[in-house]
Amino acid sequence: MKERKEKYLTTNQGVPITDNQNSLTVGERGPVLLQDVQFIEKMAHFDRERIPERVVHAKGAGAHGYFQVYKNMAPYTKANFLHDPGKKTPVFVRFSTVTGGRGSADTVRDPRGFAVKFYTEEGNYDLVGNNLPVFFIRDAIKFPDMVHAFKGAPDSNIPSASSAHNRFWDFISLTPESTHMITWLFSDRGTPESYRMMEGFGVNTYVWVNADGEAVYVKYHWKPKLGVHNLDRHEATRLAGVDPDHLTRDLRETIARGGEVEYELSVQLMEMADELKQMFDPLDSTKTWPEDKFPLIPVGRMVLDCNPENFFAEVEQAAFCPASIVPGIDFSADKLLQGRTFSYADAQRYRLGANYLQLPINCPKVPVNNNQRDGAMQLGLFSGPVNYEPNSLAGGMPKEAPAGTPRVYTIEGEVTRRKIGLTNDFEQAGERYRSFSKMDQEHLVDNLIADLMYIDKPIQKRVIANLTKADTELGRSVAKGLKL
Repeated sequence: MKERKEKYLTTNQGVPITDNQNSLTVGERGPVLLQDVQFIEKMAHFDRERIPERVVHAKGAGAHGYFQVYKNMAPYTKANFLHDPGKKTPVFVRFSTVTGGRGSADTVRDPRGFAVKFYTEEGNYDLVGNNLPVFFIRDAIKFPDMVHAFKGAPDSNIPSASSAHNRFWDFISLTPESTHMITWLFSDRGTPESYRMMEGFGVNTYVWVNADGEAVYVKYHWKPKLGVHNLDRHEATRLAGVDPDHLTRDLRETIARGGEVEYELSVQLMEMADELKQMFDPLDSTKTWPEDKFPLIPVGRMVLDCNPENFFAEVEQAAFCPASIVPGIDFSADKLLQGRTFSYADAQRYRLGANYLQLPINCPKVPVNNNQRDGAMQLGLFSGPVNYEPNSLAGGMPKEAPAGTPRVYTIEGEVTRRKIGLTNDFEQAGERYRSFSKMDQEHLVDNLIADLMYIDKPIQKRVIANLTKADTELGRSVAKGLKL
């Protein structure tokens, strides 16, 4: 047999990559550094792989509405739109599937995007999440690898929207941290009956900061007023054939006839001092916070009551980014969130152009004053000689806004690429399975078997090994169904 020549990962400049698993951070849990050129190169290339369709979340549906807070949240955040119960903040929401292209079916097994744009008096705030509370990976440097494995093969583009293939399960089986996500995705939560009847989650951990500069960690939860309703595998498959636009049609027709589309926003809060007291890492996006320790606090309600008038102008051109925050909301050192703050806006600038925020659906409803000029699709008409700051020729305008009390914190640590210490990749996955009813356990096992049935045996065995580490019964049941 001919000896195989080893191939090592390199950057596009041919520089060897010694760690492709972890972003460059301050300490093992610190923020990601802008000098991580390996991550920047990888993510920037990934963001430019498709035109004009989104790389992920390509098929979507949207609606306009409003958000109204229940009570003043000023003790926790100085975000103005979370203070006055009498105020209605306009919103635009885009729901989507993640993996399939624009022509794929709504009911395939897939996470669902749940992205909310708040048009606040302090600028736009984008809360960009999914219908499941965890994710497949904990570090954004793995996102291009994950999506490459999930989408069509580079030689055949098959499959276009399915998880039942070797590439998906090859990546999953070699990424143990995804086990928890699998227990969510392959339950019936992976095939929601309606966008009106599915939960939404911020997934990442954010920070709320009040007017005194005091900060708390926060996780977001959207609860549908109609409750959570899902399709079983067989009905989802049937609808993919007879009505591939089932969820999109349901949302639009319900709003058109004046039906209810309402969600309640709740949050979990954690004191900064309690971060390192947990048995898991609270900034790990593959983990949930136990609700008995960090109970849900109702914050407000969101009502969607107006359909888009033009799909392309509003739904297709809608651009969301977790970096779009307002005073009173900040980022944690969550490695997945840190990467998203760069990637989303970078992808939108490539897909829609440098001035994508001037499109009506993305434009804030407050004045925008800065010195950014020109670029493709520039819509603004500017006059005068000044496009810099500081200046005296335009009376010093626009000038810096007055600063409030900032959130002050210290970061110390070595510059390193290292996995976080507390991973516990299987514990919450097992807890999730054991929390299911008998029927839900059977559906999870059945859905896994149906997806894994035609996967190569070595990959099947790796998947079962991970499932067994989560729960012995779960692993044994799937193995029995696959006759392993």
